[in-house]
Amino acid sequence: MSGSEILALMMMVGFIGLVFTGFPIAWILGGLAAIFTALAIVLEVDFNVPMSIDWYYSSMTIDRIWDVMENWVMVALPMFIFMGILLDRSGIARDLLTGFARLLGPIRGGLAITVTIIGVLLAASTGIIGASVVLLGLLGLPVMLENKYDKHLASGTVCAVGTLGILIPPSIMLVVMADRMAMSVGDLFLGALFPGMLLGGLYILYLLGVGIFRPEDAPASERREAIDLRAVWDLIKAIVPAAFLILAVLGSIFFGFATPTEAAGVGAFGALVLAAAKRVLTRKVLADVVEETSRTTAFIFGAIIGAVCFTLVLRGLGGDELIERSLLSLPFGPTGIIICILIATFILGFFLDWLELTLIILPLVGPVVAGLDFDPVWFTVMFAVCLQTSFLTPPVGGALFYLNGIAPEGIDLPIIYRGMVPFIVIQLIGLVIIFYWDGIATWLPAQAYGGP
Repeated sequence: MSGSEILALMMMVGFIGLVFTGFPIAWILGGLAAIFTALAIVLEVDFNVPMSIDWYYSSMTIDRIWDVMENWVMVALPMFIFMGILLDRSGIARDLLTGFARLLGPIRGGLAITVTIIGVLLAASTGIIGASVVLLGLLGLPVMLENKYDKHLASGTVCAVGTLGILIPPSIMLVVMADRMAMSVGDLFLGALFPGMLLGGLYILYLLGVGIFRPEDAPASERREAIDLRAVWDLIKAIVPAAFLILAVLGSIFFGFATPTEAAGVGAFGALVLAAAKRVLTRKVLADVVEETSRTTAFIFGAIIGAVCFTLVLRGLGGDELIERSLLSLPFGPTGIIICILIATFILGFFLDWLELTLIILPLVGPVVAGLDFDPVWFTVMFAVCLQTSFLTPPVGGALFYLNGIAPEGIDLPIIYRGMVPFIVIQLIGLVIIFYWDGIATWLPAQAYGGP
């Protein structure tokens, strides 16, 4: 191993270690890039250790950052964030909960299934994890506990379903992934649609099973209202706004009416129309949504800029070649290498957030996967499913802390942790299904774009 590769290894270890300090990720990535560039120059100039980078890499960084800022793919990011935050304020989820609870409440496990269906609809119209988990926690968790649901099941359902927003398009994670992998956002959106629905379906099957085999954990609702035409009409009125937005965004992409960036604009405009129709679009609400959108977008772009600096220096030191040699030297075939990457991603998800894994790990393993002739959409979707588990796995699972922050008395972190275990297993089962039946991820893009 050369001196440059030793520095590359130290750089990766330093990144993982500094993440636990809680320091902003953008400064960690950019700071490590500057420090290791300086260290490489000192070793070469003062100690005659051959190195493969110099200060020229610092000037190259400016060009790379400019390329990121000019990328039309990333224009979709703030518009999807704006759409999700505005819908969070519109009250659509509350209307859906009321309608579905009246219809499914009499079924054992029906309230948890209601939360799951609402979570899928929210995921397909907002794509923001924190908002989905908090909203479902505030609306659905008290209702389930009031109807004597098991605390572990109720809290686990809210957390797991809330994380579907990171996988079901339009998802800000998929936009960032497409940029890092130089892929079509439309291909990735369509490729992730069926896997996301698959996970939602597996959750519902599990909850139905709990209702059948452990009815005391998921009893039927004690409040049973007559299901009449008025109840059905109220449910239809609640579903139509979310369905309208989903069709406007994903339908315009699938049928070729708009690019993903243009579809993001359609979604943002649709969210404005829905908010205005529900009479919640006040000046204060709009100002708050714009401010939160700007803050979230700035955080993500800051991390992306830091990642551009980090990966440029890491590759200059030979880190990508080191990772490629390490993976290809494993005593497995191409399929075994993919499995090893997914296992490593799942384990790293215990300690790192989706943004760090997407910005750093995915671009490094992507070329290896491409060299093995696997479909990039299939692999990236599986990588996304692995990253979804990172929101649920302790000690730093984001969804756990979102729920813990708003959970009613009697729901603490140990209860949420135990409630998550079955859903993590379900996600891994879903990952295995996608692994063996790659058409789940590749069929829809092929139909829309004539891809592989």
